[in-house]
Amino acid sequence: MLYQAYQTHSDIMVPVRALAGMALQTLGPMSGMSGMGLGNGTLRNLTAAYELIARSGLTHTRPPFAIDSVTVGNREVAVTEEAALTTPFGTLLHFKKDTDMAQPRVLLVAPLSGHFATLLRNTVRTLLPEHDVFITDWHNARDVSMKAGQFGFDDYVDHLVKFLETMGPPSHLVAVCQPCVQALVAASVMAQAGNPAAPASMTLMAGPIDTRVNPTKVNELAQSKPMSWFEQNLIATVPFRYEGAFRKVYPGFVQLAAFMSMNIERHVKAHKELYENLAAGEIEKAKATKDFYDEYFAVLDLTAEFYLETVRIVFQEHTLPLGELEWRGRKVDPSAIRKTMLLTVEGERDDICAVGQTVAAHDLCSKLKPYRKRHHLQAGVGHYGVFSGKKWEGQIYPILKNVVLSSE
Repeated sequence: MLYQAYQTHSDIMVPVRALAGMALQTLGPMSGMSGMGLGNGTLRNLTAAYELIARSGLTHTRPPFAIDSVTVGNREVAVTEEAALTTPFGTLLHFKKDTDMAQPRVLLVAPLSGHFATLLRNTVRTLLPEHDVFITDWHNARDVSMKAGQFGFDDYVDHLVKFLETMGPPSHLVAVCQPCVQALVAASVMAQAGNPAAPASMTLMAGPIDTRVNPTKVNELAQSKPMSWFEQNLIATVPFRYEGAFRKVYPGFVQLAAFMSMNIERHVKAHKELYENLAAGEIEKAKATKDFYDEYFAVLDLTAEFYLETVRIVFQEHTLPLGELEWRGRKVDPSAIRKTMLLTVEGERDDICAVGQTVAAHDLCSKLKPYRKRHHLQAGVGHYGVFSGKKWEGQIYPILKNVVLSSE
């Protein structure tokens, strides 16, 4: 009933948002006519209110990356998106540049945690000028037919292995947040198998390798409930109208609500400021907020099996740091990694993945020589600041670039 209740509310709001959008279009041209006595604060306030109403819904469609060109060297080159490999659950998306310059191949592993891969748009944009970038473009589970079967933790790892094999060696793995665990597992099983496509370097950014270290509110919630609670209260069935009808999912709107509830005051303040900026005609300030929430309110559903297995494996049983994790029935041994350079990155103010949880990967990769290991703790940033924003671009990225180049 969870998904049906959400869908009913969403359907009811469609005409309300449509009417607000029509009113906004009508008032929009008038809002700039203050010199004729038709503008004034009241009209701008009304326009701002209509825009907030029109923007109030969620979207379940991936926003565009909208990266049409980048500067390589001293010239601007075109960028096109090409699917290097597609499965029912994800696409290996290649940002192909119009240049013959050889650059290090990087697989950017996006989180599968309620948002689309476009959440890493700024990460991609920063990497692109000096790297040949691929990304895991995960599909919305509600749009994947039941005929495609299940997609669990092991399937995620399978996809990373297959994607790296498709790219070919030498390639570099950069994982952000939740998939740091699966990235480390993929690198481990490839090393154990002597797979020639094993990554030359692996960067793990703000990921929950060992959530026993400095537990956050997210970690404590996962520990406070039995698995049966998560299954009974957070798993829903996709409605009949969608391609993935009857598939069991962890809905993206539930994850969004959980994230927002952690910092509800900040989100209320942001929308209050958005209203004030719109009413005052501060277009650039309003645009920055709107761009963020356009991305934040684009949600994707996870398969129930992937979500539940991740909660159990990563946040409750801690099987990876305890040396008990199995992939396809075989023990995962990170100490088998001996040739892949490891970089871990953490944010000083990260309230989702606390300091110490990602650097734990160094102890697990116990056979790596010291010169193949590096850790960076970025001062003054929270979770998103690790992979987006000025400190990511100016302080973290140069370290990542050097690690990649030194392991080519």
